[in-house]
Amino acid sequence: MVQFDEALTETTTVYRITLAVVLLAGFVAVGPASADEPLVVDLWPGKAPGDVGIKGEETSRIHPSPLVGPTKLITNVTRPTLTIYRPPADKNTGTAMVICPGGGYWDLYWELEGEEVAAWLNAQGITGVILKYRCPRRPGDVKGEPPLGPRLDAQRAVRLVRSRAREWGVDPNRIGVVGFSAGGHLALATAAGFATRLYEPIDAVDQVSSRPDFAVACYSGYLKVTDKDEIRPDLKIPTDMPPVFLAHTSDDNVGYGGSVSENSVIMYLALKRAGVPTELHVYATGDHDFGVRQNDKLPSSWTGLCVRWLRSRDLLAPVPAR
Repeated sequence: MVQFDEALTETTTVYRITLAVVLLAGFVAVGPASADEPLVVDLWPGKAPGDVGIKGEETSRIHPSPLVGPTKLITNVTRPTLTIYRPPADKNTGTAMVICPGGGYWDLYWELEGEEVAAWLNAQGITGVILKYRCPRRPGDVKGEPPLGPRLDAQRAVRLVRSRAREWGVDPNRIGVVGFSAGGHLALATAAGFATRLYEPIDAVDQVSSRPDFAVACYSGYLKVTDKDEIRPDLKIPTDMPPVFLAHTSDDNVGYGGSVSENSVIMYLALKRAGVPTELHVYATGDHDFGVRQNDKLPSSWTGLCVRWLRSRDLLAPVPAR
């Protein structure tokens, strides 16, 4: 299904009512889903495989944006982690999503495309699992190409969530990925490349499947060949790739990875040709890096459309207690 949306103000009632919001400089930011502290776990039992390392400590800074307001960025990540936000027990659907923030593989938009997304997912009864993957790019990474380290981290993340599904109140057959910008590429690469093991098994976690059960990608970059209307050769689309929801804006003009709407359009066509269930929404305006924030300049209705898509795939129906 392809839909080109002009309206930017539509949003779901459930999102408006159940999600705590904070007004900041005229912008709306999503607040915590519950008073419970999230659980943070290491992604790897030791040093991440294949990491040549970088100098310095992990750092963060506040990034100003005239479109969505200030947001926190993280970089110099050498210790990949998962941060697990669980919904209230009486709302839990058993569905979980690994969240891949964007940042061009240089930074992570931790609030805008991480914590706020987890809060939105919690409001739908979904466990939000933020992946803090390796960044910035390492020495030896090819300039302008997606680095390999985050791919390993994302593959391990799906396996780790699946291996601890019962402990975290998750159905092991309802684990998806969601990503934004470079994180959208990471989510789709994980969904497309699950059959190729990217690292040698380390422990029992690596014996379970890394195939996500569904994928959501917003204003993704690094999907198409530069100056060509074709998917990058490293993104081979298998016929058994999980269902995909795509959203983008026509006026996205971010340069790195060519995060223009053609990325999502070309991806949609490739998925359709492969017989992969896919839904695409392209908005007239909205620019780049809007996450789930709400204001009259943003394509805020994508969240409601995504919820409708999740519901149509029976991912929001509570799983009977075993």
